[in-house]
Amino acid sequence: MRLKGKVALVTGSATGIGEAIARRFASEGAAVMVHDRPVCSIAGKKVVESIRIDGGKAEFYAADVAEPASCIALVNEVVHHFGVIHILVNNAAVMTRSNLETSDAEIFDRTVSVNLRAPLLLIRAALPHFRSNGGGSVLNIGSINGYCGEANQLAYSISKGGLTTMTRNLADAHGHERIRVNQLNVGWVVTPNERQLKIAEGLPVDWPEKVSPVFAPFGRLLSPNEIAYWAVNFVSDENPLISGSICEIEQYPMIGRNAVK
Repeated sequence: MRLKGKVALVTGSATGIGEAIARRFASEGAAVMVHDRPVCSIAGKKVVESIRIDGGKAEFYAADVAEPASCIALVNEVVHHFGVIHILVNNAAVMTRSNLETSDAEIFDRTVSVNLRAPLLLIRAALPHFRSNGGGSVLNIGSINGYCGEANQLAYSISKGGLTTMTRNLADAHGHERIRVNQLNVGWVVTPNERQLKIAEGLPVDWPEKVSPVFAPFGRLLSPNEIAYWAVNFVSDENPLISGSICEIEQYPMIGRNAVK
């Protein structure tokens, strides 16, 4: 029970990576606030029900973190229900597809509001509570696309690149308060949303089983559970001095890569 006695907020946790993290945290002893957009309420409540059946503690709160007031309300709800917050995982994100020609002001603002501004506002709202606890742990879920991204991921890549800078800045600024801020830059992960997105973009239904070795040299893509494993490692008190770390969770190096096939 590596997170026994901890209270964690995991945004965007009704499905995919966020769901896997919420479930793993609960299995490690944390009380978890599951969060997602109002349209995902049914899925979020099912996650909570499942965690409780397995003996864990969880609640669900629906909010659109694109709205600044919702970020404050979300953190307040965690503290109101559980009395404290120790861990914040900023996982909620919009997977915007846009290039330079299609990235108008509306698309850009929506992407940044969820992927970058919301994490900042959530951390800001949690800060007083972390201080009263004598510390806290933030884990931002970034992307390897934050280094560059593909042509049709312009707004998304910019938002994830900004998240990396924010992680390092806040870790540097608040380490003396024992507030840790780290980030996982995840690679290609097979989630329900990713499956449907790729199918909508023209790939066959069984595309995860047919990914080129260029992208999956180990023969398959990453799973949400593998990301959840690393999430526990970063927020656990077993690593009390690790902060400002940007960890790439992918099966090949981002720098100096020479694909063999």
